[in-house]
Amino acid sequence: MKSTHQIVGFHFKVIFEGLSGTNGADVSFQSVTGLDVQIEKEALKEGGENRFEHQIPGRTKYTTLTLKRGIIKPKDSKLTTWCQDAFQNKIISPLEVVNVQLLDQESKPLMQWQLSHVWPVSWKIGEFNAERGEVLIETLELHYNYFKLTPKKE
Repeated sequence: MKSTHQIVGFHFKVIFEGLSGTNGADVSFQSVTGLDVQIEKEALKEGGENRFEHQIPGRTKYTTLTLKRGIIKPKDSKLTTWCQDAFQNKIISPLEVVNVQLLDQESKPLMQWQLSHVWPVSWKIGEFNAERGEVLIETLELHYNYFKLTPKKE
């Protein structure tokens, strides 16, 4: 008898296709959020019917992808260089594909979300605080046009 287990969300990786030179530390994140999609509703008023409005599906709307990680020195991070180009030099180079993979206990993909046309919209550095000995966290927010759940890559 086949048993079904719920999937845990703590083992994952993000792959930036087209961003050459990224390494394991460069794309290791503490958390990934923003795989959200909604269908907007459009109201349609029917003549003669005043009790309600019809709601019909409209466009899909996606949020930004938020990635958090321990900060890495800029010379060691191609991802940081990509963000610096966007925010400091106004050179925005969208990546055609970014994959977010949920991994199993053997580090093989269970599920994969493929994001299309990705570019940075926000880059935040965490709080400097001499009273706490915590890892300094940087937060990246990335815009994407849409995502699709794709077959897992082996």
